[in-house]
Amino acid sequence: MKSISGKKLCKLLLAYGWTHTYTVGSHFRFEKNGKGVSVPVHANKDLKIGTLKALMRAAGLTEADLQ
Repeated sequence: MKSISGKKLCKLLLAYGWTHTYTVGSHFRFEKNGKGVSVPVHANKDLKIGTLKALMRAAGLTEADLQ
């Protein structure tokens, strides 16, 4: 799996119907159907693979959704 930046993941979550609720520092909070995901956005750097997989699992996304 290729890593993407936190900024790109935020755009992807918005495209899949997640709502940006608030931002604290460099962490963007998204919610959908009572679930929440907090995405770190640090200077447009790529997320670590483990972090990305955990966020995708929590958001219900698959690797195919990254395309």
